[in-house]
Amino acid sequence: MLEWIFDNPKNFSLGCLLPILVVLAIVCSVFSVYTVPSGSVGIVTHFGAVDHVAQPGLGWKTPFVDGIEIMSVQTIKDQTDTSAASKDLQSVTATIAVNYHLDSKFAKDVFVNVGPNYQDVLIAPAIQNIFKATTAQYTAEQLITNREAVRGAAETSLKEQLSSYHVVVENFSIVNFDFSKDYDAAIEAKQVAQQQVETSRQKLAQAQVDAETAKAQAQGQADANLVIAQGKADANAALLKSNALTPEYLQYLAILQWDGHLPSVVGGATPFINISSPK
Repeated sequence: MLEWIFDNPKNFSLGCLLPILVVLAIVCSVFSVYTVPSGSVGIVTHFGAVDHVAQPGLGWKTPFVDGIEIMSVQTIKDQTDTSAASKDLQSVTATIAVNYHLDSKFAKDVFVNVGPNYQDVLIAPAIQNIFKATTAQYTAEQLITNREAVRGAAETSLKEQLSSYHVVVENFSIVNFDFSKDYDAAIEAKQVAQQQVETSRQKLAQAQVDAETAKAQAQGQADANLVIAQGKADANAALLKSNALTPEYLQYLAILQWDGHLPSVVGGATPFINISSPK
């Protein structure tokens, strides 16, 4: 067709040019329209240089001259497997989960200074470094017993490190801690020993309680026996005393108490003188 046009310039007409214009218009319209989704910003470049930041919605750019890079500012969850050594040189592995997002006001700076793949450049290495530095401050036992303190310290350090790159850390979680098989076996043996000691203490305490109870019961029985014996002795003494109070013994007691004077008696028997009829 082009040969026909050049050989016969007069044959070139608007009818031949129209399809070309339509195709160019379609191509330009396709390459000049862009859409920034919600929760993202668009970095518009002009001949490769950053021009401006586009907000969510529909936009226009110059075809083949302008470009656009979409960067999410929503919360992103990144999970990383990492390893380190504790303060007492025990091997520690863990799975770390971090929630973070890009500060939309500084998306242009991050794109220029780090690039659109800032997650791979910043997040994973930072998590590795922070985890190693934090676990080195604690023994393996402390990593287990003070897990929340370890998590808080690591989260604070990560926030400080990534804030300079305009990445906001929302949450830092330690999904799990794992140690070597030898250390796990040692921990299990220690727990068993501690449980045995605690069981022995409970048995000793129960034995002491039982001994004190038995002692109290024995003392109570002894006191009861003493009371019973005292009561029997008193009863026997009273019985002996009652048996000893015969008329003769009573008269004898009366004579012991007499002052030697006979009372004036009008009638009746004279005290202390027992006059019995002759047999």
